[in-house]
Amino acid sequence: MVELKTDTSIDAMQEAGQVVARALTAVREAAGVGVSLLELDEVAHQVLRDAGAGSPFLGYRPSFAPVPFPAVICASVNDAIVHGIPTGYRLRDGDLVSIDFGAELGGWVGDSAISFVVGTPRPADAHLVETAERALAAGIAAAVVGNRIGDIAHAIGTVCREAGYGIPDGFGGHGIGRRMHEDPPVPNEGRPGRGLPLRHGMALAIEPMLIAGGTDEYHAAADGWTLRTNDGTRAAHAEHTVAITDAGPRILTAR
Repeated sequence: MVELKTDTSIDAMQEAGQVVARALTAVREAAGVGVSLLELDEVAHQVLRDAGAGSPFLGYRPSFAPVPFPAVICASVNDAIVHGIPTGYRLRDGDLVSIDFGAELGGWVGDSAISFVVGTPRPADAHLVETAERALAAGIAAAVVGNRIGDIAHAIGTVCREAGYGIPDGFGGHGIGRRMHEDPPVPNEGRPGRGLPLRHGMALAIEPMLIAGGTDEYHAAADGWTLRTNDGTRAAHAEHTVAITDAGPRILTAR
């Protein structure tokens, strides 16, 4: 069932979303050669503490997971697409990092992700990240009253495929509100004009994921959480929590 949020609820979701935005900005600023993923997790955790917010990631255990998620960020490096568990790995020059983060505040959740290169970026990596951001922008632009979920999916998929990138099969965005994952699912590829109509008060986490090698295949790493590209090429992830309103899409996690 899809819950339509009131305007007051959307305002409250934006408060949670701004905690997310502050944390991602802090993590991006802290990331550098020699910094560990666990240190970045602590940076984000401190933002939660300062805001009096909780983590929807820490302790989360969906049906596929062998253990509860042990951190407040997902930190996915190079060929890791999503769900990377922070470890003592220290970042190296040229690493491509995707950070996914959520916050719960006042009973509402925000969720967002960024990708960036540490140190000197390779042109191919810079283009991959830029394309992920363009795909996200295209999906958000399609998130208007009167469109359908398929219009968002088609907008994202078109940007990704035209750039020659793969899209991990079976993964995409989702509804969001009182819980991190709600209905409806938001695919990253689809047919325009199909699917659930978009209405004022819907809240969606829109999140394109791109595989540089152009294939859609991936596998779960030994930790049971991290998803890695089968071909070993790099991946990027971008995400915002967006409210559908009569005035147009409202980005609740804008940085």
